[in-house]
Amino acid sequence: MAPHRQLPIEQDQHEEIKQLRAIFNAVSDAIIVFDENFCVQHVNEAASQLFDKHYDELIAYQLKDFLMLFPYDVINDYYPTLVENQKFTYKGTMNLQNGIVKYVEFTCEQRSEASGSKICTFRDITAQKMVENERFLSQHMFMDVFNEAVDGIVIFDRAGQLIDVNPSFCDRLNFPKEYLLTKTLTELVEPAYHYKLKKLWRLLQKQGKASGELPIKLKNGDITFFEFTTTANIYSRYYMSIMRDVTEKRRMEQKLLRSEKNFRAIFEDAIEAILIWRHDGVIVNANAASSRTFELPLEELIGTNLQTFINKKDRHVWKLYYQFIEQEEIREELTFYMPNGEEKELEFTGKKGIIEGYHLTIFRNISERTKMEQELRNNEQKFRKIFDGSIDGLILWDGEQQIIDVNEPACEILEQTKEDICSQTMEMFLSSSNFDLVIEHKATIESKGEGEGDIQYKTASGKVKQIEFSTKKGILPGLYMTIIRDVTEKKQMEEQIRKSDTLQVVGQLAAGIAHEIRNPMTALKGFIQLLEDSMKEGHSLYFDIITSELQRIESIITEFLVLAKPQAIKFEEKSLAVIVQETIDLLNAQALLENVQFETDFDPSLSKVYCEPHQLKQVFINVIKNAIEAMKGGGVISIEVKHLNNRYMRVSIHDEGEGMPPERIRKLGEPFYTTKEKGTGLGLMVSYKIVEEHKGYIEVESELGVGTTFHVTLPVSQVQ
Repeated sequence: MAPHRQLPIEQDQHEEIKQLRAIFNAVSDAIIVFDENFCVQHVNEAASQLFDKHYDELIAYQLKDFLMLFPYDVINDYYPTLVENQKFTYKGTMNLQNGIVKYVEFTCEQRSEASGSKICTFRDITAQKMVENERFLSQHMFMDVFNEAVDGIVIFDRAGQLIDVNPSFCDRLNFPKEYLLTKTLTELVEPAYHYKLKKLWRLLQKQGKASGELPIKLKNGDITFFEFTTTANIYSRYYMSIMRDVTEKRRMEQKLLRSEKNFRAIFEDAIEAILIWRHDGVIVNANAASSRTFELPLEELIGTNLQTFINKKDRHVWKLYYQFIEQEEIREELTFYMPNGEEKELEFTGKKGIIEGYHLTIFRNISERTKMEQELRNNEQKFRKIFDGSIDGLILWDGEQQIIDVNEPACEILEQTKEDICSQTMEMFLSSSNFDLVIEHKATIESKGEGEGDIQYKTASGKVKQIEFSTKKGILPGLYMTIIRDVTEKKQMEEQIRKSDTLQVVGQLAAGIAHEIRNPMTALKGFIQLLEDSMKEGHSLYFDIITSELQRIESIITEFLVLAKPQAIKFEEKSLAVIVQETIDLLNAQALLENVQFETDFDPSLSKVYCEPHQLKQVFINVIKNAIEAMKGGGVISIEVKHLNNRYMRVSIHDEGEGMPPERIRKLGEPFYTTKEKGTGLGLMVSYKIVEEHKGYIEVESELGVGTTFHVTLPVSQVQ
């Protein structure tokens, strides 16, 4: 029964040994137990890892095998110390058999003299030692950098008090170190920039680091900008800032920024294509105009090799390239081949290495000019006879309004030489008052292919001419031809006719006045003669003066009667629509200046009227001019010509002016009645008289705030 009672005790001992073994292996330090013969008795897993040996290998070692890993002086001290103190310790290097050097804390204790066993502990402190060495090295390196750095270095505490500054910072501020160490950051920075310091402290508290710029006042009073990078806790509770003087850098950056901004504006807005390319031909940058010139989207053009647009087999191309490399600049013309198959003649100017080592080339598309010049040469001979033989002035100009050629009549009209005219654009030789008309004329040509108009042109001698012109687009490929005609005399004649009509009416008024004056004048002359016969001779002088003055009055009356004689009027059949259109053309320039446009509606089946065209034109001029002047802010004048019935035709002219009240309408046509500040009232009076002589009549409709309509009704044929 006794063996059965001991079984639980043995099991407990076995479990205890098992737990001790687990603890032994779990210890992080390497532990080796030696017996009295200095042979390895027990080894934990940490020892196997430290010595990079398997358990079976270590169990065959002796104590001397481990001591040989230590320095020689350690081996000599081991045995005497162990015998004397029963314990030996060492802290230092240990050279393992695989060549690795380890830093260890070695402890060897002798358990008892009776057993003779020894327990040796190896603690690996390699990582700790390396950190200590690095820290030591870093401190020495930091001091070397601190003292030798070109940039300023400042160490300060949490209150901003300067703790240390390096020599570079002292030299830049021109203050001794002792003086600076009595200052705070706040005292060094100008008060206007203290907000930057507050931002610095916020970043340091939040992120532990900060960077930016600080303006610091030098000893001479100048302000210098320092670019700083600050880190926290380099020495416990201190901060360190590396301060770099960027004052000159800021000036250069601002200058470069302005230059770059100017270059970018020129680069982006340039009309010509601009390419920046590498030595191997790859395009690194291009402006928007380049995309149009080389027929590629900008993103595709950048990165494309310039050689893809040229004929690489052409010797002339390579000759130009080597010329560019040698002379570092070039200005030439060459054929370039676009991705869409189009060939373009490009004039280019290049500079080598002008932008950060890259080459810059400006391209100008001269394909149209070259093509145009060739086609002009081909058609010159057959066109020249017509061009030079025309009695009207002819001007050829291109899409950029540059004048290409003029004939002799044009030179005579403009009173300039051919060379002077061809050195200008269409706008340059016109007066500024015609610019709006020329722009509108150009737009009309582009939309309709042709256009016409008339302008006032002032010659170099100061003479003002009325020039009538018409332009045709595409008379030759890429060219416009303008025909000019001097209509100064024609305009003067029209003006004379208008004045003549006005004078006719005034003459009729004069005839009435002369008639009314002549009757009492006859009685006055008779009675004066009777009085002269009955008076004494002493008063003959007075009668002579009275008779002379009466004769003078009679002479003036005679002149009135001459003015009042009727003029011969020649009636003819004429299209009313043509007369109205000619009137519109005549007043179109004035309408444009007043921002007024015309809308016409002519019945295509209109009959002709029997009339005096110039007089009717004067009527329409008066009415339309009044309509233009009634619309001070511009607007639309609607003109309609139609049959009223079988016997009459009606011209209706409607404006968008302020309108008139009924009482004013009733007075229209009365002599000298006008609503205009400088008017005479004769215009409508003449118009009413002319229409009346043509057996017609004028009606007026008007509404305040809406506008006024004049209806001019005329017979289709002469009324007997």
